[in-house]
Amino acid sequence: MNEYTLPIAIANTATVLTGGAIALLAYRAFRRTGSAALRAVAAGFGVIVIGSILGGGVHLLGETMGLGIALQSSATALGFAILLYSLYAETTDITVTTELSV
Repeated sequence: MNEYTLPIAIANTATVLTGGAIALLAYRAFRRTGSAALRAVAAGFGVIVIGSILGGGVHLLGETMGLGIALQSSATALGFAILLYSLYAETTDITVTTELSV
């Protein structure tokens, strides 16, 4: 362990918590609407979160810091590519109806 361990752990924890919450909310929205764009958003943030976990885990297990950074950076780049795709994913017209009982 070195002087960077605590800041790395804090940053990765924040990434996992916030990115995981976004991925979960996007997945729930996808399940509700069936939107391919929301599915891609959930997948993109999921990849970023998994990369953060892998990178932090490699660092904490005592492997080289460079390997952890490479894993995390690669997963982040892939996650952002998936998010970019989600901005261009074809959307369909979705009608949402609600029923009110009186």
